[in-house]
Amino acid sequence: MTRLNEARQYGFTLLEMVCVIAVIALIAAVLLPSLPQHTSRARLQAYALEAATLLKADRNAAIDRRTDIATLVDPSSRAIRSGATARLLRIPDDVRFDALLPQTCRHRAALSTISFFADGMSCGGTIALARLDTTYEIRVNWLIGRIEIVDRSTRGN
Repeated sequence: MTRLNEARQYGFTLLEMVCVIAVIALIAAVLLPSLPQHTSRARLQAYALEAATLLKADRNAAIDRRTDIATLVDPSSRAIRSGATARLLRIPDDVRFDALLPQTCRHRAALSTISFFADGMSCGGTIALARLDTTYEIRVNWLIGRIEIVDRSTRGN
């Protein structure tokens, strides 16, 4: 009988193991949302692609509808809003968001927009998204309205 009592004292029961795992899971569930979430290089590239896609869709809509369409670029609210649809792209706080936009477009105030015209032309503009040593510029050519993404990262590719 003493051997049976000794065996019970040295091991953990399944119930004890489940309780420890449950406590660890509970602590993780409480602490994980409070950890800072950082934008990765791949996610930053995805934001640049989304912005370029939104701009291309607005350019195509201007050509298809034969009308002017303006994409709103607002670094202060960290958003790019389509002029053709209700689509909105929000840029996270840990990403530096800059825009170089024309002050006037076709003799009118541009008002933080990149405008596209029925003939495919644009008044142009550049949007820069950066995080740490990675920078992507979304450039809109003023003459032909072409949209391109340029990797301006400081580290070698």
